[in-house]
Amino acid sequence: MGGQYKITGDKYPRMRPARRRGRLAALGVACATVLGVLGWGTLQLIDLFTGGDKASAVGAAADCRPTPAKANATPAAVAVPKPAQVTVNVLNATTRSGLAQKTADELKKRGFRVGDVGNAPKEYDKKVKGAGVLVGPAASLKSTLPVLGSQLPGAERRTDAVREGAAVDLIIGDGFKGLAKRADADATLASLAAPRPTPAAEKKSC
Repeated sequence: MGGQYKITGDKYPRMRPARRRGRLAALGVACATVLGVLGWGTLQLIDLFTGGDKASAVGAAADCRPTPAKANATPAAVAVPKPAQVTVNVLNATTRSGLAQKTADELKKRGFRVGDVGNAPKEYDKKVKGAGVLVGPAASLKSTLPVLGSQLPGAERRTDAVREGAAVDLIIGDGFKGLAKRADADATLASLAAPRPTPAAEKKSC
């Protein structure tokens, strides 16, 4: 353009190529949007088809759980000796005289067989702080010691592997205040001899 017309300012009129670039940009955005939607839909389809397998696996794991053990219908017989079958040596580990004989007499009244009565050996003499200690062979831990323990519930129970014979010792300690009441001791003996249900093996349902 020439003559009297002059172009002023820092802006120039846009030409047609700029419009084409705008269309191309809009087309690119649309394509990206379509691809994004297609990708999202693909993921949803994958989850839809694989989710069933996961659910079935979880269901199978839930079904394959151990069932609680149930008591056996047939009670197990418990062989517990009677007091008349238990020989007890009554030994005094305290400084109180006559305690062993008095306790031995009471045990005899309750049906026990009494063996030796006297002072405790050096390993126990004046060294038992509790009510007492019951000592017997290894086999007595689940037989004669529980029977004798019914008469003195607070006594400690020990086994001696080199011990000879089936007799058990009742060693009286400083905390001894007497045998259990006879009614309580008889109730404990009855519970020891009562049949007990045995739990059945745990089963799994799959």
